[in-house]
Amino acid sequence: MEKIDYYYQMIENCIRNLGADPATCRGEKPGQWDLKKGSAKVWIDVWQQEGEAYGYFQAMAPVVEIPKFNKEAFYREILEINHKLYGVGMTVFENWVYIKTVRELDNFSEGEAMAMLNRIGNYADDYDDILLKKYHAGTAPVV
Repeated sequence: MEKIDYYYQMIENCIRNLGADPATCRGEKPGQWDLKKGSAKVWIDVWQQEGEAYGYFQAMAPVVEIPKFNKEAFYREILEINHKLYGVGMTVFENWVYIKTVRELDNFSEGEAMAMLNRIGNYADDYDDILLKKYHAGTAPVV
């Protein structure tokens, strides 16, 4: 695996190629960025455990808050959507559904990073609107 700064630069190149300024997308800590893809927020993390030789890339996007009603239908739909997704999955964390992908940094390429960021952003941008309209009657939860 390359040094972690190599992967930081790779992600900043991807952010630039997506039409955003990496400097304005940087998070509080090195290896964190936030972007927008349509109506979706995309959070990116690149990290390496201290003293470890391996590291990870993670991209995730909040999609929709879990509804108070029709939960069975909602979860069924999430599972059916999950079956159609490629290279990512829907997860639940703290009463929200996210689209998420995690990958080891070893042999990670800029092309793969771009594909993953586009996939997360496109899926989240599509499904946030669909699920919000269907399960929250047009009231947008705040992320």
